[in-house]
Amino acid sequence: MKKLKFPTAQTILFIIAGLVALLTWIVPAGKYDSLTYNAADSTFNRSSSGEIFSLPATQETLESLKIKIPLEKFTNGDIYKPIGIPGTYKKLESRPQGFAAFVQSPIKGIIAASDIIFLVLIIGGLIGVMNITGAFDAGISWLAHALKGREFLLIILVTCLIALGGTTFGLAEETMAFFPILIPVFLAAKYDEIVGLACIFLGSAIGTMCSTVNPFSTIIASDAAGINWTTGLTGRVVMLLLCLSACIIYILRYAKKVKNDPSASIIYLEKKDDQASSHFRSHDQTIKFTNRLRLIVVIFSLSFVVMITGVSLLNWWFVEMTATFLVGAILIGIVGRIREVDFVDAFSKGAAELLSVAFIIGIARGVSVIMDDGLISDTMLYYASSFSEGMNKGLFTNAMLILYGGLSFFIPSSSGMAVLTMPIMSPLADTVGVGREIIVNTYQYGMGLFYLVNPTGLILASLAIVRVGYDKWLKFVIPLSIILLFITMALLTVSVYL
Repeated sequence: MKKLKFPTAQTILFIIAGLVALLTWIVPAGKYDSLTYNAADSTFNRSSSGEIFSLPATQETLESLKIKIPLEKFTNGDIYKPIGIPGTYKKLESRPQGFAAFVQSPIKGIIAASDIIFLVLIIGGLIGVMNITGAFDAGISWLAHALKGREFLLIILVTCLIALGGTTFGLAEETMAFFPILIPVFLAAKYDEIVGLACIFLGSAIGTMCSTVNPFSTIIASDAAGINWTTGLTGRVVMLLLCLSACIIYILRYAKKVKNDPSASIIYLEKKDDQASSHFRSHDQTIKFTNRLRLIVVIFSLSFVVMITGVSLLNWWFVEMTATFLVGAILIGIVGRIREVDFVDAFSKGAAELLSVAFIIGIARGVSVIMDDGLISDTMLYYASSFSEGMNKGLFTNAMLILYGGLSFFIPSSSGMAVLTMPIMSPLADTVGVGREIIVNTYQYGMGLFYLVNPTGLILASLAIVRVGYDKWLKFVIPLSIILLFITMALLTVSVYL
């Protein structure tokens, strides 16, 4: 009998879409009045039962509507989407969604999320062009040889650099290519496979967990929550520094113990036959990090710097951000002297690698479309907000953290989780008086913490490459996971009271 495999994120989202369509036949229809800031004439537009009323854009107006959001969140562009007005929920005539609506939902979702999807595909093309130049591999290989004899610095730098990739552009699946390059270096330094695995996998995990400008989580989630992605950025940077420091210290302590006493290795008994080690020692290859490749890495990095600058200072959004990465890919192609046909092929393949992410975004947005068309989004929000209303801020934010950790088992895709849940979860922040960026952060941290052990994520594939058992990995990472959980809960609790 064949082993059952957990379904993909796409299949899970389709199942959820079907269940949501069924819910529209059961859950009562209803809707909140909504409030939108009109920057053209500095007023609020209130929508109620199909009618629109103009209100003065003042803090007094917000207070009269029991909206616990500072006025500047609207005027500075942090909140640009309509938000529900507390206490205005009304039941409406039922609008059940049938089979046709279910089939059309992913198409409508893809159209609605086209700006985000194109950003994802263009970034995929950029990464594809980077890979064909060999700049990623060359940079890491150069580091490994430059630090020979000072391997503890290799642990710090590799973990930090991969975490930087995770926090900026969601470096995750791409790390699979790093194992054959780096594991032999760690073995030669008298460490074990766990050390190399931890530097690569945990570096990526902590980076994506504490994403700062990652388009696949931070930007998508913030967009779905109706806030600017720069909101809450400071807190995410602090979280990144704290968690990354804890992670590096944990790896260094284990690495030192193993180097001093090989029998202290968690996988010592597995290594006695030397099969796992010899698997990697045959791949001792050196890639020269030329000035050309250095320049390519600089151009790649500057693409993100330009994007951040444009969004922060020039009011850029998806079109401008997408164009920035397209220009970056072209410049890398020119500097790398890539033939036109090879450039197009690499760019297309890179974009194709992220096509599944694009479909996830569209399908997830389609679930929201079904809920909106069936008029049950606000109904579910109404009952959820009734449960959380008046809840202690610290308790609320930590409850959201645990909730997102559990949901990530069923929806391991960060982009799918963001688009599916943010329209419902983010307004709950308004009811307890915390910023919506707190929900974005709990979504990232909750998913990131469970990602360290999540069998529906990348850990099993990574362990298969390194030839380490899942039970051995759990023994290594569970203590670190507990440490990170306490750090996260403490920081989240403090953040809601500042």
